[in-house]
Amino acid sequence: MSMDKMTAEKPVLTENPVLTIGTRGSPLALAQARMTAAALAGAASVDVARIAIEIISTMGDRTQDRALSEIGGKGLFTKEIDLAQLEGRVDVAVHSSKDLPTELPEGLIIAGYLPREDIRDALIAPRHGTLDNLPKGARVGTISLRRQALLRKLRPDLVVEALRGNVETRLNKARSGEFDAVILAMAGLKRLGFDGEVTEALNESWFIPAVGQGAIALAARTDDTKTRALIEKIAHRETGIELAAERAFLTVLDGSCKTPIGGSARVKGDRLAFHGIVLSPDGKKALEAKGEAPVAEAAELGRTLGLDLKGKLPPGFMG
Repeated sequence: MSMDKMTAEKPVLTENPVLTIGTRGSPLALAQARMTAAALAGAASVDVARIAIEIISTMGDRTQDRALSEIGGKGLFTKEIDLAQLEGRVDVAVHSSKDLPTELPEGLIIAGYLPREDIRDALIAPRHGTLDNLPKGARVGTISLRRQALLRKLRPDLVVEALRGNVETRLNKARSGEFDAVILAMAGLKRLGFDGEVTEALNESWFIPAVGQGAIALAARTDDTKTRALIEKIAHRETGIELAAERAFLTVLDGSCKTPIGGSARVKGDRLAFHGIVLSPDGKKALEAKGEAPVAEAAELGRTLGLDLKGKLPPGFMG
C-alpha cells in the first residue's frame, strides 16, 4: 500500500465521532493509535468506534533512502501531524516520544503519556544470539546514531550500517541473513508481538536508551480544554515524571538526531534516578552523567545533568 493511499484512508466509523486521533501509518504507529483509542474510549465511556483514527503521511515516512540526520532530524515524523492538529482536522496526536522535537509548535502541548513499555534496546541476531557472540566483522543494522555510536564503543570490530524501514522490514534483514543482527526498541517489538524474536535485551545500564524510548506521547491543542481533560484521565503519572527529566536533559544538549545522545530516568518511590550519555559518532569518546532527585524536581534534575555534561564537552564534540 502506498503512503499516499494510506494518507487518504480512514477507518469506517459510527456517525459523530467523539474525537479524531492523528497518527503515522506504520504498523507500530497504528498499534499505538489503537491503544490510545481504546484508553480514551474508556475514559469517555463511549464505544471505541466513536474514536476516529486518521492516518497522516510524514516526510520521515516518505524518505527511506537517507538517514534522518541528513534530511532534518526529529520533526520529520511530526510536522504534518502538527499541521493537521493546528488546523483542527485531528484532536489528539499519538507520537512515539523519542520522535518528538524538544519543543512543540506554538499552540500544541504534550497533554499526557500512556504507561511506559520496556525502555531497553533489543538485539535480534538469529545465528549468534548476543552482542558478545557476534563474530568480528559481523554486519549490524540500525538507523539510530545513538545505537551506532554505542555499538562502535562496545564492539569497534563490528561493521555498523544504517538500516531504515518499518519493524518487520528490519527484522527480515536479520531473518534472511543479509545482516548478522539488527537493533530495535523492545517496546515496539512487544507492541507488535515480535518480542519472541529478541535474542538479547540490551541492559540499559550500558546500552543507554534514547530519551523517551518506550513512551507514547499524546499531544493536544493548548486551548482544547475538553480533549486535554480527557487525556488527563488516562495520563500515566510516573511516565510523565520520567519524560520531564529526559526531555529537559535533551533540550539542554539540543538533541536533533545529529548527535548520539541517550537518557534514561526511572521513578523509584518518591525519588527519580537519571543516567545520561553523549557520544562521538565513532563511539571513541563518551561522557556520562548520573544523579537522583525528588520526583518534584524531575525537570531540574535533567536540566542540571545536561548542563553538567555540556560543560565538559570538548570543542567540536557536538558536530
